[in-house]
Parts: sequence; structure tokens; C-alpha cells
Amino acid sequence: MLREYLDPIVDRYEKIQFIDLDPISILHGFDSPADREIIGLFSALLAWGRRDLLLRKLGELCERMRFRPYEFVSGFNADRDSGDLSGFVHRTFNSEDAIWLCIALREVLHHYGSLEKLFVSFINPGAPDLGPALEGLSRTLLQAHPEMPRRMSKHLARPSTGSACKRLCLYLRWMVRPGPVDLNVWPSIDKKWLFLPIDVHSGRQARAIGLLYRNANDWKAVQELTRACRKLNVNDPARYDFAFFGTGAAGETLTLPDDAQ
Repeated sequence: MLREYLDPIVDRYEKIQFIDLDPISILHGFDSPADREIIGLFSALLAWGRRDLLLRKLGELCERMRFRPYEFVSGFNADRDSGDLSGFVHRTFNSEDAIWLCIALREVLHHYGSLEKLFVSFINPGAPDLGPALEGLSRTLLQAHPEMPRRMSKHLARPSTGSACKRLCLYLRWMVRPGPVDLNVWPSIDKKWLFLPIDVHSGRQARAIGLLYRNANDWKAVQELTRACRKLNVNDPARYDFAFFGTGAAGETLTLPDDAQ
């Protein structure tokens, strides 16, 4: 019964009209999977605060990258290109962070060819989920250069710290799931393994209908909610992110139907 309640809500928000007001609209502005992969990571890591301000800052970042994010990052030269990022800031993410993320991405792209190949290299067939691969993605970027500042760890979350890794789980959703909203840039990964991104709003919505009982919005909560959503749709659990986030953004509260209690 709960699936019959949530599926129409997902369908209401997983529409093309949703794109313009969401940071994923920045990714839709590029045709190249390589560009989408790179600007997608920046967009996900910066995805907090007022959405209108976020979209303006992401547009500014694209302009600073000369609207060629993959080319800009893969050929990034700190002496030559740091000036293009000078003065950029969004919340706690500043120009120094942008420069170091470009350096880390350059090193990873030179070694692996793409972030998808990096992620896949850490997939453990024996693991119950993609947590080790998510850990490997962040750790590799954090260790890509010996002088990487410690402050970058607050932008590149890891399950091992207990973090919900909300922005990286969102990034995976964008990269793996097919449209009309998500982009399926990483076709080698099955969407059935995706996590549910959790923040204050989505966590509150999930608890309201009994899909999440853990009080903290941490990695264990991500695993709990994802397991619950896999019972609703084993092949595409992350689709329910649209129900949790969409209703929360619209100021609505999910209410468990009487026949599902």
C-alpha cells in the first residue's frame, strides 16, 4: 500500500518541469557526458542554501570554466588557471577549494580517464552496497595530491566518518539513473544499488511515513532508508527521493495513509 501511495507522488515531481529550478539544470546545459560528470560533481558539492542563489553561482562557475568543465579541469594548470577561479565563493566553498578540487580531478582523470571508472574500480561485488565505492571516490580525490588541504575533507564526505554523504549520494543519482530528470551518464552502474540522499527535510518526510526510524541523519540512516525503499522498488529505490525532496520543497508533509498503517 505504501508503494501505491508514494509512486504517484514520485511521478508528480520526476518531470522535465522540475529541472529548471534544480541544480541538475546546470548538467542539462551540457551535451558531453564528460562535461556533465565534472560539472555535476561541482553542482552536487555546492548544492545547499537558496536554490536561486546556487543556480547563479553555478552559472558563474561554468563561465569561469569557459563552459568547458572537462577541458578546464583535465588541463588545469594552477599557475595559469587559478586566476579564473579567484574570488569564487558559495557558502563555505571558496576559490581555494575550487582550485584544489580541479587539481584533484585533473590527477584522477589522468590516471583513470573518468570519475565513473574511478568509482567502478572500488566496487566490491561482495559488499552489501556501494558504500566502499563511495568511500574510494572521496578518498582518492582527497589523496590525489600530497599538499591537499585538510579542509577539503568537509566537502568530500565519506561513509567511514558516519556522514550521510548527502551530496555525493545525490551526485550518484544524477549520474546513474535515466531521465527525464537524471542523466544516466554512468551506464555501467545499475540504479538498483543507489542510495537515498538524506538531509533534514528528506529524513523528516521518511520518518513521517515509517520508512526511517533512526533519529540521526547519518550513514546508518542512509542504509536503513535505502533498504526500506528497496522493498518498495528493488530495481530503483532512489526514485523515492523525488517524493521526499519534492514534497519537502513544496512545503508539504507526507502522511501515512490509513490502509498502509
